[in-house]
Amino acid sequence: MTALTANPLTVRADSEEKSWLCLGADLRAEEMAKVLDLLGVNEKEMNDYQVVTVTNEDEHDYLDDYLSSDIIGSRALSSVLVEKRDKGSGIHVTTKNITYCTESMYANALTTAGISDAEVTVAGPVRITGTAALVGAMKAYEDMTGVEIRETAKDTATNELVLTSELAEQVGDSSQAEELISMLKQYVAEHGAPSDKEMEDAIKDGEQELGLTLTPEQEEQILSLMKKIDDLDLDVDELKKQAGEIYEKIASIEIDQKGFFETIKGWIDRIFALFEK
Repeated sequence: MTALTANPLTVRADSEEKSWLCLGADLRAEEMAKVLDLLGVNEKEMNDYQVVTVTNEDEHDYLDDYLSSDIIGSRALSSVLVEKRDKGSGIHVTTKNITYCTESMYANALTTAGISDAEVTVAGPVRITGTAALVGAMKAYEDMTGVEIRETAKDTATNELVLTSELAEQVGDSSQAEELISMLKQYVAEHGAPSDKEMEDAIKDGEQELGLTLTPEQEEQILSLMKKIDDLDLDVDELKKQAGEIYEKIASIEIDQKGFFETIKGWIDRIFALFEK
């Protein structure tokens, strides 16, 4: 996997005061106008933003291992606005014209990539899947902060976004897919280097807790992802923060919040008890 091929990294003295736009390189004029409108950007004020581009080649470079070429497409259209926030603010994502990836999926994947404290808006000129937008978000964040994201982190974050999206489609509930992956990530980060058997048991326990029945292939895909995540040595506090936001979102929609948090705590307690025997 090669590095992103957009503009070379340049961090100007005033860059911290600016928001960053990563625009799809293949946007036509009318599509560009639509995207900027969705992102809340006045085209006449473009000098107030640091602007980078992401190409279709970049998208294929990061997504070809996880998606077929016809799904990725031949034009880079996904565009992202990234605004740095104060330390401790967390990651907050808004999507517009994105059909496949939810806001929580992006936030979780960005956390996996090592990104923190940012306001991210993802938009397409028409309704698009949005899987390629993660590439642009990572590019913009790198240029904004001057900190290079490790290639292994980029790959793992991309793997996570695509797998969570696919699981959501197959089980018919994006919240359950997000919740399962988030809980397992938190377990891996806190437990540290679980064996395959321990991880397989954790996946099975998560399925049972959420009332899911996954195929052996899906379970193997999750296991593979968790091995990658284990190698990243992620910040447990950041994972908890993102997991908490998912739990709060689901709790506000589905069930009493106190009861929900007790359910999640019970799951985590049982997982740790199981592997401490």
